[in-house]
Order: sequence, then structure tokens, then C-alpha cells
Amino acid sequence: MSLRDLFTDTFRTLWAHKLRTMLTMFGIAWGIISITLMVAAGEGLRVGQQRAAETLGKDILIVFAGRTSMQVGGTRAGRRVIWHADDHWRVAEQAPACRLVLPELGQENLPVRSAHNAAALLVTGSLPPFAELRSLAVAEGRFYTDADVAAARRVAFLGSDVRNQLFARHPALGQTVYIGDFPYTVIGVMRAKDQDSSYDGFDVQKIFIPFTAMLRDFPNRPPWPPDSVDRLLVQPQSLAQHEECKGQVRRALARLHQFDPRDEEAASIWDTVENAKQFQKMTDGMKYFLGAVGITTLFLGGIGVMNIMLVAVRERTREIGVRKAVGATRRAILRQFFAETTMVVFTSGLLGLSVAYGLCLLVNATLFRSPSPQSYFAGLLPTIESGLLAFVLLGSVAVCSALYPARRAASVDPIEALRYEPGG
Repeated sequence: MSLRDLFTDTFRTLWAHKLRTMLTMFGIAWGIISITLMVAAGEGLRVGQQRAAETLGKDILIVFAGRTSMQVGGTRAGRRVIWHADDHWRVAEQAPACRLVLPELGQENLPVRSAHNAAALLVTGSLPPFAELRSLAVAEGRFYTDADVAAARRVAFLGSDVRNQLFARHPALGQTVYIGDFPYTVIGVMRAKDQDSSYDGFDVQKIFIPFTAMLRDFPNRPPWPPDSVDRLLVQPQSLAQHEECKGQVRRALARLHQFDPRDEEAASIWDTVENAKQFQKMTDGMKYFLGAVGITTLFLGGIGVMNIMLVAVRERTREIGVRKAVGATRRAILRQFFAETTMVVFTSGLLGLSVAYGLCLLVNATLFRSPSPQSYFAGLLPTIESGLLAFVLLGSVAVCSALYPARRAASVDPIEALRYEPGG
């Protein structure tokens, strides 16, 4: 029997039992749809969380100064630790696993006025890489540069809400705003963004100025030293060097300010990388659980296929006997039933994948066309890995479901088969 004849005969046999075949195919297709949709939902949750986390910053450690809780040498516990304006340079020299170490200094409720309006706002100063580190996208103009920092220029980059509050429908670029008594030129406006977490306020409601200008015009008030800063922002060279960078920063600060590097209260760190890892473990566990449910459904469908094919072998016992009597070999019978089962499984599997991917596209196009970065769910995101997993499982189910019924059919004795009475 040629391959074409084999598939033609298989199709005719399956078509003769349409209801049974369709019910069997539905079970397999539903298993594939379940796997794909559940894994896509888990991936959408992971990507949504990552987007939401990046509104605060991209893989950052936020290092706050506190009070010592351990005695070191002759110094007592409970001593106040203060970061200084040049600490970031010295820490960066001693922390090669860190890509960036930036200072940040901010003042709340500073009086700010333009030609059109006035407000009490949060003003913060840092270095140019701050825009990249904190995901401050530019909508108009530019962020301040190294040249602005070196010259301590009075230039300002406005949060989107601040721009609307101070200028409404009027142009903002090139205009002057007074922060306290000092005139600052607006050089840029931030693109609006949603933000789900913050350590001092939402970025859209801030004014960003060069660190040197901030330190000169708006230093911390007594009893804080005039060269003190509020926090250090750190980014590791890579995620693999995250723990190494964290340890190097803590040891460097401990040497600079004479505290025990194990003293977490002296230098408390908001570790967004670790938070992201913990959330990813949770989403991965959810994704694996949902995938396991889909796999179970798929294998139950495979058992259904096997049972139906066993019934088919019983119903077609006389047909098998006739084929063997006229010369069909054991291999030909085995191949016939194996082809029938694999055709059912793979056809229904492909249909299931098509439906699942179609549903993902439909849901994403209608409900998640422009997902908010603040949303922890980015839509149904099927992956190549989930498709490959579905096909591997589908092949396994096809082989397992086909092997036993095909062997049963091939082992039928032609003499007994010709005596067989259906229903007897």
C-alpha cells in the first residue's frame, strides 16, 4: 500500500465515524489550547510585572543611610550615618561589579513659579545617567548633560504633570521657572508614565536639575551637613553580578563611614532586582502549575484516543481478518492503525494551536492594545517554547495513544477474526 493510499484509506475510515472522531479531536485540541493559553497567561504576568518595575528603575539598588546597630572599634551603636556628595566616586572605584553609582539629593515643597502659575514641588538633583536608570523618557527637548553638571547650570527638566501645571497650553521649552529665588531655564519635558512604586514621589510630579546646581542652591538644611545627599542609586554590570555589586557597595560604604559591612541598618538597600527575582519565581510557579494542568488535560485526551481506537479495533475485527486473509502483513495493519491515530492527534493538535494563538491575538488586540506600564498583566503572550512544548507533548501522546491499539490490531488472528460477529 502506497503512502497516498494509506492516508486516503485512513481518512475514509475516520470519516465513517465522524462523531467519534470529532469528540476525540476535541479532547486533544482542548488540551493544546489549555497548555498554550495557560503558559501565555503566565508569560503575560511576568512581562507585565517587569514593565511595571521598570517605571521605578532598571535593575537598581537604592541605598539609604541609617543608624549603626553594631559597635565597630571605638564607635558606639546607634550612630547616624550620612552619605556625602563625593561618596559615589569612591564607592564606584571600589565596586567594579557595579555599572553605575549615582548620588541623589531632593527637596520637597520648594516654591516654583512660571509666568503662568505657581506650585510647591519636589525638586531633585543627580547626574545625567539618572534619566536612563530611572526610565525618564524625553517628550520634548533634552535631559541635562555632563556639561550642565560641570558648569552647575541652572537648567530644569520637568515632569509631565509639572509641565501641565506650570504652563498649561503654553510652550515650556526655553521658558524660565523660578525655583525659590533662582531662575532656571526649561530644557526638556518628560514623557508621561505610570508608576506603581516610589521612594520619594512620582516622577511626573518632579523637577530634575543638575546635581551640582542642586547641591549649591538647595543643600540639605541643618543639622545635616551641606554636602550630604539623600541616597545612592546603584546598577550592577549585569544581573549575574547583582549580589557581588551589592556586597561591594556595602563594604565600600562601611570603610568610608566606619561601620560593620554586615550592619544592614547602617546602609539599608531597597533591592529591586531581588524583588523582581522573587516575583518571577512566583509567576514561574504559577506558569508551571497552569502548564501542568494543560498537560494533564492533554494526556487525558490521549487516553480517550487510545480507548476509542481500541473500540475501533474491536469493531473492525472482521475487516482486519479479511485484510490478513487476502495478504495484508502484520506491518501493514500496524501502520494503518498507527496512521489513523497520529492523524487524529496531530490534526486536532494543529487546530488547537491555531485556536489558541488566534484567541491570544484577539484578546491582545481588543483588551491590551496599549497596556499600561502600571498593569501587572501584559496580555496573553504565547512563546516559542510553549509551542515547542505543545508539539513535543503532542508527539508523545500520539505515539502512546497509537502504539497499543495498533499492536492489538496487528495481533488479530485472521481465522478468529473471520468468525467474529460484531456485538457478540
